[in-house]
Amino acid sequence: MTEIFDKVPKNPQQIKDEQDASVASSLEKIKHKFVVMSGKGGVGKTSTSVNLALALADKGFNVGIMDVDLHGPDVPRMLGLTGMPDVNRNRKLNPMRYSENLSAISMESFLPKRDDAVIWRGPLKFSAIRQFIADVEWGDLDFLIIDSPPGTGDEPLTVAQQIPDARAVIVTTPQEVALADVRKSINFCRAVKLDIFGLVENMSGLNCPHCGEMIDLFGAGGGDRTAREMSIPFLGRIPMDPRMVACGDSGVSFQRTYPDSVVAKAFGAIAQQMADVRTKG
Repeated sequence: MTEIFDKVPKNPQQIKDEQDASVASSLEKIKHKFVVMSGKGGVGKTSTSVNLALALADKGFNVGIMDVDLHGPDVPRMLGLTGMPDVNRNRKLNPMRYSENLSAISMESFLPKRDDAVIWRGPLKFSAIRQFIADVEWGDLDFLIIDSPPGTGDEPLTVAQQIPDARAVIVTTPQEVALADVRKSINFCRAVKLDIFGLVENMSGLNCPHCGEMIDLFGAGGGDRTAREMSIPFLGRIPMDPRMVACGDSGVSFQRTYPDSVVAKAFGAIAQQMADVRTKG
């Protein structure tokens, strides 16, 4: 009887109900969810996501990264992850494991070739993100870091709808053109009732390796000023370091390689603010 029952096709509503239950079950095991957003591309959003996850994992928390930048997934490359996730006995995907307490799921892991283009409209994106929640064996996590694409389109909207208790970490750079777009991200969060944890100013100056002077390549103070004007918390500044590029391209943790660097300490300080919220919660 069981074999015959299993072969009876399920109707669309039954499939949706089962996935809704699976989404809810998966999210119940994750204590804190943070979606990392940016108003525009090129501000270092993915590197911020990855490095915040690494900083939290280094503090001993169980952390997952869900890469919903479906058209430009870079998380596996930055973590040095290759291959595809395997399926467990529960018919769920095991996320790719970076370390004992850090794992990730990304569309890149499912592409036949890393450079293949993902050409999808909204409904497919919605379905993929739901599957990243429902069909992945995340287990018990302290933090889920969600790396979203730039802008205010389908992916961050889906996250806001499917994970209503998520908090937004918005990434900007100091120059005005980025700050104009980040204000749109802030207003997006307010429109969809997505709680804003705070604003991070990335690429906030370059410490000259020769003289030690801080060079403000993209201006200074814009992130702090925008946070005050928009009445949201300012989480901190992440300066530039050329070694970050080499580590990201080779899939090596910058923070573990250069733990005493200004950048590593800056990420650690922001991660500590996230950890403090967890402790209070």
